[in-house]
Amino acid sequence: MNPDIHGLWPALLLPVAADGTLDTTRALAHAKRMLAAGCDGVTLFGTTGEGTAFTVAERKALLEIMLGGGIQASQIIVTTTALALGDAIELGRHAARLGVRRQMFMPPFYFNQPREAGVIESVSQVVRGIDDDQLKLLLYHFPAMSTFGFSHEAIAELVRRHPGQVIGVKDSGGSLEHALALARAFPELSILTGSEQHVAEVMRAGGSGSVNGLANVAPRLMARVIRNPHEVSPADSQLILSLLALLSVRPNMPFVGVYKQMLAEQTGDAMWLNMRAPLNPLDPSEAQAVRDGFAALGAQLETI
Repeated sequence: MNPDIHGLWPALLLPVAADGTLDTTRALAHAKRMLAAGCDGVTLFGTTGEGTAFTVAERKALLEIMLGGGIQASQIIVTTTALALGDAIELGRHAARLGVRRQMFMPPFYFNQPREAGVIESVSQVVRGIDDDQLKLLLYHFPAMSTFGFSHEAIAELVRRHPGQVIGVKDSGGSLEHALALARAFPELSILTGSEQHVAEVMRAGGSGSVNGLANVAPRLMARVIRNPHEVSPADSQLILSLLALLSVRPNMPFVGVYKQMLAEQTGDAMWLNMRAPLNPLDPSEAQAVRDGFAALGAQLETI
């Protein structure tokens, strides 16, 4: 297991008002809850956090509020994915100046299936633009969103170009075989899976941990798996699957909306139901199905 970035780093859900305004007070409180529940840190502005829906100014401001509110720089991975490389570099430089050098980046994804040479060069330009020898950058592999992924060859080339700065991969591809292959091929890198049901097996193969969405709702459950991947109880394994099943209790639901619905049920705070357009809350029948499924877990919810 690579120590650069390891453990549990929830892909932090971000609360917004009905008009889409970012609620920084609730966001800070949620981050603190995650840390108090045993998470190693939090990940800001990933896909689960609706990250690219927020402006550069909003993202900078929330990072500063997190640090000013008592979250340590070492407890944050900041996602710098943006539609323009210049914006990604600006976000990365800002974070690095504040001491947040654990960062995650997906190259711009509005061009369909760019050539691998361009993907590699986009990462290189960001690393060179941030210009910080202490940068610890995760490559964000999410082909379903980006239309491309990081091949083993691309990863090896980026590590060769930027040793000690490109230090790992956050794999949101959803394939256990792909995640295991990464862990085995790159034992020197931090390999973090985004698939909650695969965390234990990937860690047993040499992975470093997880950045995932379910940890927003079940931080203690996911922390138990991370801490002892060799002895995950059957009850915990089944509970993870039961919670993940709520993502598809109705067809074609946005997973961010489902997680926000669960968090609203858990906290009693309806503000969590809001999302920033173009995402929108679940419709009433979807919301009721998620509420019913969540409630049906009963006493097991006390363990998550």
